[in-house]
Amino acid sequence: MLEKCRNARERWGGVSQIIDHWLEQRQQLISAFINLPDAEVGESLNAKIDNFCSVLIDYISSGHFEVYEQLLNEGREFKDGSVEKAQMLLPLIQPTTDFALDFNDACNGFSKPTLRELRDFSNQLSHLGESLEERFSIEDQLIEILHNAHSEQAQAMA
Repeated sequence: MLEKCRNARERWGGVSQIIDHWLEQRQQLISAFINLPDAEVGESLNAKIDNFCSVLIDYISSGHFEVYEQLLNEGREFKDGSVEKAQMLLPLIQPTTDFALDFNDACNGFSKPTLRELRDFSNQLSHLGESLEERFSIEDQLIEILHNAHSEQAQAMA
């Protein structure tokens, strides 16, 4: 997952400040995700969960309320069918959003966790990782369809 994020930044970094910031948020999200399993049970785990959930919600919000809209607006300018392609992908992101929000809501921290609670948390975290990887792939497709396909045309117009 971390390598895919690096590749996305190399391909799309520098093109748009919003996309750059968003890809930085993705990197922070992945780093926070990777560090969760190494946290000790107790305050350290609770602090890392809180940090992770905060970064997760920031990332999701940026996508839904900034990046997707910017990408769609850019695609509309070219009237080449890219918006229609992208709009077919957007509904695929929603289940990953719902899963992430449910995960966030379920993370109340642990005071004295049982083994069952830790196992359940581990399973949820694993499923969230799979969901995020799927989301990143779809988002990368959106960037490809709505931004990269037009970057040369946009530069020629400038």
